[in-house]
Amino acid sequence: MRTLLLLLLATPGAAFELSPPVACVLGQACYIQQGFDHDPGPGARDALCGTLVYDGHDGTDFAVPTLADRAAGVAVVASAAGRVRAVRDGEPDIPQGRPDSPDVSGRECGNGVVLDHGGGWETQYCHLERGSVAVAPGDEVATGQVLGRIGLSGNTEFPHVELTVRRDGEAVDPFAPDASGACGVRPAEDLWAGDLPFPLGGVTDAGFATAVPDYGAVRAGTADAAPSASEPLVLFALLFGGQAGDAVSLRIEGPPGLVLDREEPLERTQALLFRAAGLRAPAEGWPSGDYRGTARLLRDGAVVEERALTARLP
Repeated sequence: MRTLLLLLLATPGAAFELSPPVACVLGQACYIQQGFDHDPGPGARDALCGTLVYDGHDGTDFAVPTLADRAAGVAVVASAAGRVRAVRDGEPDIPQGRPDSPDVSGRECGNGVVLDHGGGWETQYCHLERGSVAVAPGDEVATGQVLGRIGLSGNTEFPHVELTVRRDGEAVDPFAPDASGACGVRPAEDLWAGDLPFPLGGVTDAGFATAVPDYGAVRAGTADAAPSASEPLVLFALLFGGQAGDAVSLRIEGPPGLVLDREEPLERTQALLFRAAGLRAPAEGWPSGDYRGTARLLRDGAVVEERALTARLP
């Protein structure tokens, strides 16, 4: 079976296709935060000349919105069938940028898995959770088989898995594997088995609170608070891929009608950001009923992505 598998994968001219390396619904429970850098110089640009990338990044980052989402456990899975070439486990799940952050020189990938798919194709999965790696060198794996869980190991500041795709030892962008250096229009051919939307930015999490929450609490996933009739009603949103000139819209509707309608332009490009807005409770308190919050990322007047939620006041 092993020999047959590798022969099939290595057949000249056979299409090499990938599935997302995460067992979650993209655009809901997880999202693509960073892509492949197509700028050969010191700058950075993704395949659409966008900003969802940083200089020298040769992978695609599949992230979860908060630390609470990561703690709940999100499986990292094989994007294609192949053989395990190498694994690493045992690196701590401590993000960079903290006083206790470890030196990850030479271990920037953290805990990871490398798969050989034959025909010169290889995939690498980085930043897995310590103790979660579920395969060993020499194992044959099927597409979608669990390799581990999303973690915070290696050179990372947020919970995600970085998928790096290589062809004959050279990293390629799965959204634009044959890119010639030009950008702006997504190539007609990519490596994804399905129709995977190219990341443009969006809203990854939103919630209600009774005061403007701390950014750390938003990133941790602990900022939500049940609305109170006598306290301020605040809507917050966690976003990614905001560009200078975009706008964030926060809107609350409820029994009184339109409670809040706030739109704030973004003055600079940010990989991650959050915004919050709200109003103090009226003297008589907020009326009972359902309150609907909607958070939107707007670009050139159009909605890039939105997230809606409802809270009930007794």
